[in-house]
Amino acid sequence: MNPDRYPRRILLCVAGLSPQIVTETLYALTVTGEPRFIPTEIHLLTTANGAERARLTLLSDEPGWFHRLRRDYGLPDIRFALDTIHILRAADGRPLDDIRQPADNEAIADAITAKVRELTADPDGAVHASIAGGRKTMGFYPGYALSLFGRPQDRLSHVLVSSPFESNPNFFYPAPVERVIFGNGPDQRPLDASDATVTLADIPFVRLRDGLQESLLREGTSFSEVVRQAQRNLAAPSLMLDAATCRVRCGETALRLTPISFAWLAWFARRALEGLPPLHWKRVGPAEVEAFLAEHRAALNDPLADDQHPPIASRRLEGIDKAFFEERTSKLKRELSRVLGGPTAARYAPQRQGTQRLAGHALGLEPHRIRFAGLEGE
Repeated sequence: MNPDRYPRRILLCVAGLSPQIVTETLYALTVTGEPRFIPTEIHLLTTANGAERARLTLLSDEPGWFHRLRRDYGLPDIRFALDTIHILRAADGRPLDDIRQPADNEAIADAITAKVRELTADPDGAVHASIAGGRKTMGFYPGYALSLFGRPQDRLSHVLVSSPFESNPNFFYPAPVERVIFGNGPDQRPLDASDATVTLADIPFVRLRDGLQESLLREGTSFSEVVRQAQRNLAAPSLMLDAATCRVRCGETALRLTPISFAWLAWFARRALEGLPPLHWKRVGPAEVEAFLAEHRAALNDPLADDQHPPIASRRLEGIDKAFFEERTSKLKRELSRVLGGPTAARYAPQRQGTQRLAGHALGLEPHRIRFAGLEGE
């Protein structure tokens, strides 16, 4: 997906005491980038000191380097104002001047995660995040957060500035004509800002968003919580089923299913353990129906359960038709997806095997990864 085609295009930067990260990245995206990515808005995450430096150097009337860059290169209106400069705060709410304590580090992780989650929630938006500014942890978190929440249209980069302009507090972007600035050394030698080269290093990243459960995509979940769930989803697949409680453990994540969904999953799990072939609804006979009903009775812990659930009991007479088969498979996937996320849920739900006309459904798990037992630690 081409990010430049989205109506809302967001440049997200982090910075400490070097606000020129914003103009250097903006220059690389809009002037030398191929294809060009012209943001409609810019968001800056920074410390209290960094916010003041950004206000004075980028948004002021003089020197106003952000406004100068737009004028020098004929860029359209780009929303960048005081309310899109976000000051990172400690857990107690005080603005941070620096990140030195573990608690401060956790607070900025949550703040950066929240901002990336918010910006990537808009389906009409494309986010370009830069990790070039701030302390190393500040640059790490937007990259990691974009890996957790990023979509196909989102991008991650680092800006590279040629010597002797790199880390020069007087340099903000390559000038279109001669512009004299002064170097960092003791001699303060004059430099021509038009000689500078600024390039953007695109950073590929693994997108894990589709594997996250729905609740983690909503506001309020901490960085560490999202990472823990992503870690669970990446664990080696294994399935443990406890009929006494209708609970299953998928990898490292435990959840409770409705009795009928538990029975549907348990039925396919037993078939996998017994080495039986994939099952098509047209090939479900009385023995298969009875096996499913037995799982349902066990899930309800009631040997007479079928008599109290006429729609289920009727399966003994009517069999399992296409509508019932597809409905139960679909509802099981939905219950699993709410907790595991879609791609992870697919590893634990019956899936169509093969492309033949009568290809059946089966669990894709190997028998040694399936167990029927109580869940330890529950």
